[in-house]
Amino acid sequence: MNDHLLMDAVTYLAGGRRILDGVSLRVGPGQRTGIIGENGTGKSTALKLLAGVIDPHSGRVERPADVGYLAQELPFEPDATLGEVVADALRTVRETLERLDAAAEHLAGVPADDPGHAAASEAYAERLAEAQRVDAWAADRRAARVLRSLTLDTVPADRPLRTLSGGQRGRLALAALLLRQPAALVLDEPTNHLDEAAVAFLEEQLRVFPGVLVLASHDRALLDAVCTGLVDLDPAAAGPVAFGGGYSAYIGHKRAARQRWEQRHREEQEEIYRLARIVVDTDPALAPARDRRDSEKMGYGHRAGRVQNQVARRVRDARRRLEDAVLRQVAAPPPPLRLTAPDVALPASDGPLVELSDIEVPGRLRVPRLTVEAGEKLLITGPNGAGKSTLLGVIAGEVEFAGHLRRDPDAAVSYLAQDTVFERPDRSAEQIYLDTVGEHAAERVPLTALGLLTPREAGVPVGELSVGQRRRLALALLFARPPHLLLLDEPTNHLSPTLVDELEDAFARAPGAIVVAGHDRLMRSRWQGRVFALDGPGGPAEAAGPRPSDRPGGSAELPIPAG
Repeated sequence: MNDHLLMDAVTYLAGGRRILDGVSLRVGPGQRTGIIGENGTGKSTALKLLAGVIDPHSGRVERPADVGYLAQELPFEPDATLGEVVADALRTVRETLERLDAAAEHLAGVPADDPGHAAASEAYAERLAEAQRVDAWAADRRAARVLRSLTLDTVPADRPLRTLSGGQRGRLALAALLLRQPAALVLDEPTNHLDEAAVAFLEEQLRVFPGVLVLASHDRALLDAVCTGLVDLDPAAAGPVAFGGGYSAYIGHKRAARQRWEQRHREEQEEIYRLARIVVDTDPALAPARDRRDSEKMGYGHRAGRVQNQVARRVRDARRRLEDAVLRQVAAPPPPLRLTAPDVALPASDGPLVELSDIEVPGRLRVPRLTVEAGEKLLITGPNGAGKSTLLGVIAGEVEFAGHLRRDPDAAVSYLAQDTVFERPDRSAEQIYLDTVGEHAAERVPLTALGLLTPREAGVPVGELSVGQRRRLALALLFARPPHLLLLDEPTNHLSPTLVDELEDAFARAPGAIVVAGHDRLMRSRWQGRVFALDGPGGPAEAAGPRPSDRPGGSAELPIPAG
């Protein structure tokens, strides 16, 4: 029985483009491999191939019979209930116990001197080992712990999934896989929608998982804590890079490899140019014609044959070396995407941009008081269900509430929600960008100038882009017309670690106000602004942090009715 995940020289095409080209990896039991790379390099495609969701166009894929796959886009039927999903996840575990009981009953009925006793005993041993692997006897206790750790224990079992938030559905999908205990786990962005406690629980579960694990994640801390190896799908001189270590150790290795690639390409191009000049300058058929001087004509007839032979040999040698150099040259390193948005948020007049008091959304949020000053950087934290997304929705004017909200009427506000959805998936990213920001803004700040999408990606229909690429487009729509107040809900979800680092730098430099709700642990540890911690619907607790001094400023009250 196959116990590993394998891709051997796999190629996959979509829309006439090679998403993966000759990718190979092998992951055995107890190994935990992270797949990394910029958005659009094929991470999700590789996971789908490993999970058997799609088939390669060439190459070979092997997998265990039981693979658990966590997709970025969830498969549940909207009318299914939480209890039904949990029961289905535990079904295979319960069936393991049923098979063990049947094997035990069969073994008890076969005498020790019966020729079939050895086979019956072996079958029982196999069933027992499988039951022990999935810890079948503790299934109910484990289910209670998993649901509690992923903050799903308070959700009624009969609640339809269509009434759950996107974060709750994502955590339920993860819970179902942890309860199933498959032989292999293939996880695409498993930390999306998880708070710090839930991520710590997930890390613990993955580190002790006895089977095969392959994951793709933007969470740099998770890659360091869990992975025993990495596969980088970003372009490299010799193709995808396998690295036996964690993410932090790999960053320096990758930077040095990129520098070696650039140096090799530069030296090869210089050698090709030098050899080409030799051919041009030496070959009489290519060299510029000129008349020989009288001194050269004397004795030319005596030397002509020997000189022509020497020239011919030099030309042949230079041509051979040139052809060999051209054949062996490495491709030019593609220029990496670099976020180049000059300002992600603009300065506003002194004074509060937003003032909230006695805000309440029944069952979801209660904030006695919160003020966001011009130029302030505010991080909203709290466990799942504390109301972080709800608070951003209130400030953005997208969630009804009871209480008072005052906002500077001259301040432009932009809001990035957790889910990135475009109504016209048939339109290209460039077309959507032009339609949304307008012709003037698109000319002033072209989409590709922001360093979020390549020219090729900009021409692709958004329905064919990866989730991360669609997230990049959503950011581009905001940065093309920087607001005075930028509201970002889990901005690091679906983004590559490199872009997450660049976003953090852009936030720190921005002269305008930025409010972020996020769980990214490295971003939180490096946050230089104020932190506003929500404990839950019962009320917030504000943590101290740097903030602008309170100054009087003009603001107009927005009459928003109680909701």
